Amino acid sequence: MKMLLSLIALLSAALLVNAAPPTCYSRVLSLSKEITESFKELQTSKDSCVEMLPRLYLDIHNYCVLAKLRDFVAYPRCERVLEVSELKEKARSLYTIMISYCRRDLAFLTDDCNALESPVLPPIEPSIIES
Repeated sequence: MKMLLSLIALLSAALLVNAAPPTCYSRVLSLSKEITESFKELQTSKDSCVEMLPRLYLDIHNYCVLAKLRDFVAYPRCERVLEVSELKEKARSLYTIMISYCRRDLAFLTDDCNALESPVLPPIEPSIIES
């Protein structure tokens, strides 16, 4: 009986940990990753409008990401492509979260705008090259 109560208490504690609301930082981080992935998927489209979209690489630790998001949302073309409109809405949401709700919780580590134009990608692991 004690074992059953211990198990129930442990599972309840695990549920409470998972039920905790996300922090501003975790929300901004997950939304920026979601936007980056959506943009990568959108780039596979053969639509000429999509090919002309400004490059969208997001690093939430770079202060220039705010200007990057503003420019992307304000880009006047591609309104007819549903995926682009959805992506712009996500970018607008991220921008709003960063300048309003999480303004005091975020710490920008750099303001190198060129890093957002040509990001340095992590090196490929040797195990991948050997295969």
